[in-house]
Amino acid sequence: MGLITGLFAFLYHLPQIYKWLLKPYYIASFLMTVAFLVVRKAPGLCEHLATQREDGNSCDFDWREVEILMFLSAIVMMKNRRAITLEQHIGNLFLFSKVANVILFFRLDIRLGILYLAMCVAFVMTCKPPLYMGPEYIKYLSDKTIDEELERDSRVTWIIEFYANWSPECQSFAPIFADLSLKYNCTGLRFGKVDIGRYGEVSQRYRVSTSPLAKQLPTLVLFQGGREIIRRPMVDSKGRAVSWTFNEENIIREFNLNELFQKSKKLYKSRGENREEQNGTQPEEDSSDRKKK
Repeated sequence: MGLITGLFAFLYHLPQIYKWLLKPYYIASFLMTVAFLVVRKAPGLCEHLATQREDGNSCDFDWREVEILMFLSAIVMMKNRRAITLEQHIGNLFLFSKVANVILFFRLDIRLGILYLAMCVAFVMTCKPPLYMGPEYIKYLSDKTIDEELERDSRVTWIIEFYANWSPECQSFAPIFADLSLKYNCTGLRFGKVDIGRYGEVSQRYRVSTSPLAKQLPTLVLFQGGREIIRRPMVDSKGRAVSWTFNEENIIREFNLNELFQKSKKLYKSRGENREEQNGTQPEEDSSDRKKK
């Protein structure tokens, strides 16, 4: 049953996945991932390659290459146990496949190994993962506007993501945070982001390290009345982040988003009704209430 559900989910999202995979970054990554397979199996080329097979068939994998590929599969499966989004799953596959290809090409021919390694370096320097460009209700803040927004109205609760564009973890988390903003953003509950890779002063002021070793990116902080209430991930005494999974379920539970959303809606609804009564007008019925009547 679970397999059937997964298959239907995959087919439902297939158009989105197809459009996503057609981006140049993923096309180039895919070609580099299958490079060794193509070289080893390509007619007219594979006949000239070295092999350790007893039958001398240079167009098929030898036992050492199979061993390396099986080890690659095990590593990818282990890493993907903690992956949340499709981008993270595919990213792990691409990353470790390239590492395995470097080993395989050097083992096959040192010249091919040097060439493939040079291609990997050029790819890393010139190709960046595409940024999330989907719908969201998120206000992007700077070093000059973050304090102003947090202190503007003490009744507004803010959930701020401290991120850096160069961080793969932040790029993978972007669609999750955007989806949460679409579901929970309201007048009294706002979502914001600040790029601490660009605004270093904000990083120091809010004690979020951009060091890859600290593993604090992304960091989510909930502010009420301009004061920090909750932070994830938490940081230990050595300045390293305590392991925490950035998925939608954990964020909703840890930040109590359902309760915050209902309280924020009630607060501003009652505030609007009081203002209308003071002006001598009748409070307007909510659209959902009119439908029920």
